[in-house]
Amino acid sequence: MEVLIGLEIHEQINTKSKLYCDCPTNYRDVSPNTNVCEICTGCPGAKPMPPNQDALDAVIAISLMLDCEVLTNRPVYIQRKHYDYPDLPSGYQRTSLPIGINGKVNGTRIREVHMEEDPGQYDPVSGIVDYNRSGVPLVEITTEPDLRSPEEARLFLRALYRILDFSGKAREEPGTLRVDANISMAGGARVEIKNINSVKGVYRALKYEITRQKSLLTRGEAVRRETRAYLESQMITVPMRTKELEADYRYIPDPDIFPLVIDSNKVEAIKASLPEAPHMREKRLIQQYGIAPLHAKVLTSELALADLFEAVAKKIDPKIAALWLRDKLKNVLNYYGIRCAESLLIPEHMIELLKLVQSGSITPETGEKLLQRMVKEPVSPLKLVEELKLTKIVEEKLLEEAITKAIAQNPQAVKDYLSGKSEALNFLMGRVMKITQSRADSKVVIQLLKQKLKR
Repeated sequence: MEVLIGLEIHEQINTKSKLYCDCPTNYRDVSPNTNVCEICTGCPGAKPMPPNQDALDAVIAISLMLDCEVLTNRPVYIQRKHYDYPDLPSGYQRTSLPIGINGKVNGTRIREVHMEEDPGQYDPVSGIVDYNRSGVPLVEITTEPDLRSPEEARLFLRALYRILDFSGKAREEPGTLRVDANISMAGGARVEIKNINSVKGVYRALKYEITRQKSLLTRGEAVRRETRAYLESQMITVPMRTKELEADYRYIPDPDIFPLVIDSNKVEAIKASLPEAPHMREKRLIQQYGIAPLHAKVLTSELALADLFEAVAKKIDPKIAALWLRDKLKNVLNYYGIRCAESLLIPEHMIELLKLVQSGSITPETGEKLLQRMVKEPVSPLKLVEELKLTKIVEEKLLEEAITKAIAQNPQAVKDYLSGKSEALNFLMGRVMKITQSRADSKVVIQLLKQKLKR
């Protein structure tokens, strides 16, 4: 059965103030209902300020990075989208007409990019509403129904996330991305899954929904046009309401806001200030530095990581730099659950570390341990090596002593190795590395172990 999937992606824009008032946007850092005013809480008679210029510039920049045509020198109206929900105090949401159209990401067409305001946060269990988030600027990116599977949707969202990261215009905090997924099968009714807050969630929701709709169609039942919610804890979708049509929202131009007119010269100035798009940078890194395509893809998964690589590659063999950043550094960042931009690692210290490894002053294993500390504090690896006495052990007598100790402490591993279990050798090597605090050369340790065990 043919599957058609289209996505509506909402991401908060990184601005200090809200879209139509001066209230700050740090809604997570303050007590409920404190970052509010008459405008963002929809009080009767309150009039919106002109749209936040930083937010508009950000939407233009994101449109350009999505290869969209930005609509210039013509009126772009701000509309009122009416619906009743506790998190929307005015009874309508302000949303612009398209600012960018006809873009493309990884072969998926972008229908339009526009700007709108975020609603508040409503807890249906307690009935409590926090309006701190109400009025925070959003960019909405709508695709054509070009995606054919949950995997395609996942790959598209990862590519889109890279572009938003490189643009520098989206908020970096987790949980700001929300996706509405529209799916239909075999020409049937379109079902919308609302407010999925992760790429993994989109993948799982689509997998479940495809299975559900296939089951209905196989039994000869019709798929209802409806809006469904994704329950992450159960990985299922459940009915919310009948799917709204555009007429249900009763769109009208907001009479309190003049239409926007985007100047073409302004667009050109924004275009000139944009960083290189991640897919273009990925190709350039492969061509310029001769690194593997897989390395280039990982390095361009984050702007800060790509910048770090290029800074390090000026002083270190690019292939060695790429290997360390892609494997060793990414492992450390994943362990701490942080991104490269959040770490305290600086290019000069990474260069210094790799020079210590290349010169043989320290082992690669010691280098990895130092890296764990360097992402947490901006400390010189050379200084750490001197303070902690982490230089590589080259004295054969010291290695012999560590090997003898490891063998004496692990008789079962010795027995296993001598009986033909080769993996026991790696276990013993690990014991030696622990005894020497990873200061021994693992290749030398393996050779000496084999000789010792043979004797």
